[in-house]
Amino acid sequence: MRCYEHTFIARQDLSPQQAQALADTYSGVLTEHGAEVTKSEYWGLRNLSYRIRKNRKGHYLHLNVRASADAISELERQERLSDDVLRYLTVMVDQLEVAPSLVLLARSAREERTRRPHDDDDRPRRARDDDDRPRRARDDDDRPRRAREGEAGRGQDEPERAGERAAKAEAPGGDAS
Repeated sequence: MRCYEHTFIARQDLSPQQAQALADTYSGVLTEHGAEVTKSEYWGLRNLSYRIRKNRKGHYLHLNVRASADAISELERQERLSDDVLRYLTVMVDQLEVAPSLVLLARSAREERTRRPHDDDDRPRRARDDDDRPRRARDDDDRPRRAREGEAGRGQDEPERAGERAAKAEAPGGDAS
């Protein structure tokens, strides 16, 4: 039997448990056809590079399999029929890795990373009292009023616009609106 790495992407609206159940279902299909699933990994809900069937994210699952070509073709046939699987990829490899994959290792390292420890006593804190900060003077006379200027501007242009509308209405082929 040959060694394969099989990765598939499930729909984003499935729960992680449903995605794992989907991987278990496909593992069952493989074992029915005489294959051996040596490793099954859930890589998590990840962003897709582009939309696939209106999905922006997908649950990534990875299987290491020792199987015949018939078992792999049956697995891929079942995945093509499923609405829950967006994409799949099967790659033949020389030997299967026993250790966790790099994607899973990077994900666990990212989760274990914590914020840098720092001591609050090392640097002085800035006082946050409102009384200490300088304030801008807000006198109504100093600030220009935009609303008043806008109203004055509209009032001056109104007779001209009314005249233009009347001229358009009277012109042949002009809109009356």
